[in-house]
This record gives sequence, C-alpha cells and structure tokens, in this order.
Amino acid sequence: MTSSPEHVDVLIVGAGLSGIDAAYHLQRAFPWRTYVILEMREASGGTWDLFRYPGIRSDSDMFTLGYRFRPWLGDKAIADGDSILRYVRDTAADNGIDKAIRYRHKVIRAEWSSADNRWTVIAEHDGEEVAVTANFLFSCSGYYRYDQGYTPDFAGTERFRGPIVHPQHWPSDLDVAGKRVVIVGSGATAVTLGPALAAQGAHITMLQRSPSYIISMPARDAFADRARRFLPARLAYTLARAKNVGLSTLMYQVSQRYPKRMRSWIHGLQTRWLPPGYDIDTHFNPRYNPWDQRLCLVPNGDLFRAIRQGKLDMVTDHIDTFTETGLHLTSGRDLQADIIITATGLNLIPFGGIDLIVDGRKIALPEAMAYKAMMLSDVPNYAFIIGYTNASWTLKADLVCEYVTRLLRHMDTHGYTKATPIRDPSVPTAPFLDFEPGYVLRALATLPKQGNRAPWKLHMNYLRDLPALRYGRLTDPAMRFERT
Repeated sequence: MTSSPEHVDVLIVGAGLSGIDAAYHLQRAFPWRTYVILEMREASGGTWDLFRYPGIRSDSDMFTLGYRFRPWLGDKAIADGDSILRYVRDTAADNGIDKAIRYRHKVIRAEWSSADNRWTVIAEHDGEEVAVTANFLFSCSGYYRYDQGYTPDFAGTERFRGPIVHPQHWPSDLDVAGKRVVIVGSGATAVTLGPALAAQGAHITMLQRSPSYIISMPARDAFADRARRFLPARLAYTLARAKNVGLSTLMYQVSQRYPKRMRSWIHGLQTRWLPPGYDIDTHFNPRYNPWDQRLCLVPNGDLFRAIRQGKLDMVTDHIDTFTETGLHLTSGRDLQADIIITATGLNLIPFGGIDLIVDGRKIALPEAMAYKAMMLSDVPNYAFIIGYTNASWTLKADLVCEYVTRLLRHMDTHGYTKATPIRDPSVPTAPFLDFEPGYVLRALATLPKQGNRAPWKLHMNYLRDLPALRYGRLTDPAMRFERT
C-alpha cells in the first residue's frame, strides 16, 4: 500500500451500465472534478461482458434500458448482449470515460474519516492492496456476485456423465448440436437459452419447479421505427422511451390492482401462441400474481414458436436426483440428457461486498436504512445504484445519477463538505425489496431496510420517482449537511 494515496473528488465502483452512467453525469455537471472508476474485472460492461451464454439479450426494451442522454439507434427493441455491450463501451469511449477506468481493482473496504472528511478506499490489484482517497463514494457495482452463480444442492450431481453448466460460467466450446439438453429453471435466463440452443440443433427440455409469467413482445418497436422516419433521432428516442415507460408502468399497476384480470389476459395470449390443447394450466400458470416476480419477455414469441415446432418441451416437476444419464424426478419420471444447464439464479451481494467503515465502526447493512433508495443512514458522502425490479435498470440509474449531481452542486453552493442521512428511530422498518424471486428472498437478511414513509420508503415507480429525484427538494430533516 502506498504511503500517500492518490486523491480524487469522486470514486466510482464498477464500470458497467451504472458506472458509465455515473461518470457521464459527473463529468458533464462538473468538468473540473476528478474521478476514477475501479473495476474488478479486466473489461468494462459489467453484466453484458460477463454473460456469454447463447441468446443473451435484454429483458427490457432498449428505449428504457438505454441511457436518457444517448439514443439507442439499434434496430431491435429487445437487443442481444453484444449490441448492448457495444452501446455501453461506445458511450464510455465517446465521452472519454474509458480513460478513467482502472481494471482488476477489486474494492474490499472503504473507510470514512470525519477527521479528514474523506473516504479511503482499499482495492486489491494484482495481489497487492492499493489505496485511493475520495470526497464522495459512488457504488455502481450492481447487486449480484460476478464470480459465482446460484446452484441448489442437487443430489447425485457427481453421477451424471455429461457436463453440468451454469449460464454465468458458459464454456465457449460447448457444442449442443444434436444433443439432449435439459435446462433447469424458468426465469429470464432459461427462457432465453431454450430457443437459442434449439436454433443450434439441440432438443431442449425446460424443467421448472413452478412456472413464470412469459409473454411475447415484438423484437422491433413499430412506434420507434415510424418516429425515426420523420423525427430527429434524439426526439424519436425520447418519445419511444416515454411511450414504453407509460406502458410498462400501466401494466405493473394493473397487475398489482387487478391480478386476476391480468392473469386471465396473459392466459388468453398464451392460448393463441401455443398449440391447440396445450396444458397451459400446468406449465404457464404461476402460483404468484403477475409482477410479484419479474415478467419474462420473449421477442417475437421465440419460446412459444420452439414449442410449436417440437424443438422444446416444458416439464413442470421436481428433481429427486441426478442420474448417470439425466434426471430422476419426484413424479417417478426420468429425463434423459447429454447436457444439463442449471439456470437456477444468481447470488446477491449488496454493494459488491465492500466493507463500509465510518470512523472505525463497521456498518452492518441489515441495521442501516436506505435513504431515497440510494444512500445509507449514518454513512456520509455515499450513494449507490440499485435499479427497478419492475422496469429497466437504467431508468433508476439515470435518476440516481441526476440526484447525486444535484446533491454535489448543492454542497458546492453552500460550502458543505459532508452530507449524511440521519435515521429517524420512529420510522418502522420493512424489507428493502418487496419482491419474491428466490435470489431476492435468499439475500433479504443481508440488505438494508426501508421505512414506511418518505424519504425512507422505496418506490418501484419511475413516474413517481422522477419529479422527486430530478426536481425535488434536497433539504429535509433526515439529511444533515455540515461544513468542516
């Protein structure tokens, strides 16, 4: 560790979708401010560089997953992973952000000193510890572990003769042509992999314990295509973005208020997409209400088309044990497989697993409360990005970045050097995320809490957050500003 660490005004953790977003807003608002991005991996792009499985694509439309400040010019509204990665990296390169990224820097802890009024951030780089100090710390590292996906403890895995693959660690040389492939899972990854591997010549069986809501969406956005023909690119993008925000918000609100009607509507759509007499009630009828978990989108109905063509079978059952040649299910049925893919989810790790220490006291995240879903109680000069669970991640990321730049400008204007959310002990606590997928439920105990009223309550509603975060007051009784 160096004796005199490098100092920057703002330190950003993570060079993925959120980190590039944060850097853009920061340097646009404050060209004179210094910043650096510490990225644990060897390349930028985050999720879109990590996942390499066939068919990887967005599960949100690109007019809302794209940055507000940079129009998405691609043909497809539901875009493939390579196109999204190029978009993120082009954004960084065109704005000189790539020059501020330090690769292979895994941040392990950050220590705030009130005496020095700054953070000291410790990162591991090529086996050594490196320190950087900063006035403000901005965590843009997402919320799941990059080094390890989630796989349940299945019995008998050692007996299976073929490869067992988790999509987070996809081998580049895996050949599925002519093979019997069983995909274990029913979420966005599974419904993406199924049609993609079927197109490579595999016969796919999707094995799910319980169904997910899956609906078809056009790969191209007809409204956006028409707008582009008559309007400048930025205006067309803005209008398409607004339209999709409105539609997705409407669908979510209707799902929450009238779940039986939404369930019936989705069932009607699937009846038209699937073969006559298909057992929808077994394979496409979830136990939960629409949008209690994230809705899975399939472009141009590719999953349903693969079922109609006989290239993909759905099986709803539980695994009893792996066998030498496949899986034995609790119903007594045997599934034969050459390859088994465990699309069984993610492992969440809040804020990249960084230890936050304030004046010698380690912050216990489950005891902290999230302020405006972007800062932590009693943690000075710190912000984080966790996107919406019911809409595009970037919608929330853009708003948080705008709020942070407003906060820094407010501090400059009034000579403040420290901004700390102070928790009100009278505010009741609730889980940070009111969301039911397994990866969230497994990690709730490690996350901070939210409250039951502003500014401690989390709203999964972009249209509600927009006026509050983009234009709302920066001063309130919960935020303490100080000069030193």
